[in-house]
Amino acid sequence: MADQHGKRVVVTGAGSGIGAATAALLIREGWKVACLDRNTDAARKVAAGHPVIAVDVADEASVTAAFQRVKEALGGLDALATCAGIFETAPLMDTSAAIFRRILDVNVVGTFLCIREAVPLMGSGARICTVSSVAGLRGGGLMGTMSYATSKGAILALTKNAARTLGPRGIAVNTVAPGVIDTPFAATPLADPTIKQRMEALSSFNRLGTADEIAEAIAWLLSEKASFVHGATLVADGGMVMY
Repeated sequence: MADQHGKRVVVTGAGSGIGAATAALLIREGWKVACLDRNTDAARKVAAGHPVIAVDVADEASVTAAFQRVKEALGGLDALATCAGIFETAPLMDTSAAIFRRILDVNVVGTFLCIREAVPLMGSGARICTVSSVAGLRGGGLMGTMSYATSKGAILALTKNAARTLGPRGIAVNTVAPGVIDTPFAATPLADPTIKQRMEALSSFNRLGTADEIAEAIAWLLSEKASFVHGATLVADGGMVMY
């Protein structure tokens, strides 16, 4: 996507999984990428000399400070990909209030804070892509259960509200909803061969997705190729939600 050359983007969670794949792809496509992550050592392995900025997306002061550093490093923003998130598989009756709050803090509040801090750095034509999940569409039932599914469902609503709010300013907001992706994010449940086989069988392709495949979806939503796509959910799950 040569039309993206030189454009400025923040990728959160850039140190691993979908965030790392997205940051690496955007760098290859010529974007100026600020790689945000709690694990700056991991992010540096992806950044290839692009700015690496420490952030805890669940901490408001940390997010505010990180985007001030983004402003200093890039001068402004043309795009944001909110890939930072955490996973949780505890069922309803085993989920404590503390666990539930932590998942919402990182996945939902973290997404909200990054959007809020990115918008003042953006002008008309800027684009935002959040990361939900088929768990948010289905209400869980795969690997991520009560707290995780709730957080990803909240991101769907958050994205639509941001799209309604920011559309008149010329800022497009969309979300990608991955299926089960073979990343460190889901490594613990996928280490069980029975669970992995069951997840593979839910896809029409009889396989898990890859971080690179989701990165391609995010990159498209951030590109000018998706200029009239707004307030949308791009499901990238190998056909899982058809079942």
